[in-house]
Amino acid sequence: GIRYGYAGLTPDGLRPIELTPDNVDEIHRDGGTMLGVSRGAQDVCVMAEQVLALGISKLFVIGGDGTQRGVMELSEELNRQHAGVAVVGIPKTIDNDILWVDQSFGFDTAVDSAARVVSDAHVEARSTERGVGIVKVMGRDSGFIAAGAALASLEANVVLIPEVDFEFDGPAGLLAYLERRLAEKDHVVIVVAEGAGQDLFQTLEADQKDASGNKLHRDIGDLLCDRILNYFSDLGTPVKLKYLDPGYSVRSAPACGTDRIYCTRLAHAAVHAAMAGKTAMMVSRWSGHYVHVPLELVTSGRRTINLTGSLWRTVLEATGQPCLSNL
Repeated sequence: GIRYGYAGLTPDGLRPIELTPDNVDEIHRDGGTMLGVSRGAQDVCVMAEQVLALGISKLFVIGGDGTQRGVMELSEELNRQHAGVAVVGIPKTIDNDILWVDQSFGFDTAVDSAARVVSDAHVEARSTERGVGIVKVMGRDSGFIAAGAALASLEANVVLIPEVDFEFDGPAGLLAYLERRLAEKDHVVIVVAEGAGQDLFQTLEADQKDASGNKLHRDIGDLLCDRILNYFSDLGTPVKLKYLDPGYSVRSAPACGTDRIYCTRLAHAAVHAAMAGKTAMMVSRWSGHYVHVPLELVTSGRRTINLTGSLWRTVLEATGQPCLSNL
């Protein structure tokens, strides 16, 4: 087992640990990973040398779209050296934004955990006069967790996702809708993905990126709280706002039952693929079948919510929210 992701495939990385039936016996009951994770790219030539130095013939790499890009680069380098190493990717990310897979491992668990928080926010908002509950969930570029949590709880009145621009002001804006909703129901629950509304910030830090090369996002949760509190304060009808950010609690939750089954089946498919000599591919469940997908397809983009598809239509129908964009 390689420690701390790609950082473990460098000369400075920690020594690998042996994975035995005894030391992995109960890991399915825990969240997170016993191997650890890291951010940031590593030199692919150095990683290939380390794979060969460790005598690895079959390498299984578990992670999201950035991880799968690393899988492709590493497999290409190993193939260039005619190393004969099978490199197989396994789709694991709560964001559910990997292409060419029905659903990534971890998504069901994240939705299950986030939905409970949305229900908590509803209880808090409903229990006070003019109550507003805001739940911010992970989702930098894709709003699958926000959409899933809203549908699983059926307590959300507004869902804000990165795929849909929205406006605060104007008759079709968010603030006007919240005013109407509070006048009618006296409470409202908003679920927002962390990557939503980035165009609303006055200064965009477009050139700033994290260690993995992802664009740094501004905090939409803080902006929502400030704009809502100020708007209703100026109207003379202040609200009682409760803000919940369960991000890392959702990500670190132990896998739910459906994810445990799914993970086991992906693992079996990955082992069978590697033993058959397959490489430069990711195991996937596509249209209900377990298949092998070339990494060129997996890494060609990022999966997002189709705004003309049934998922987003169901979210709109379940929440009753109007169009919140002036575009």
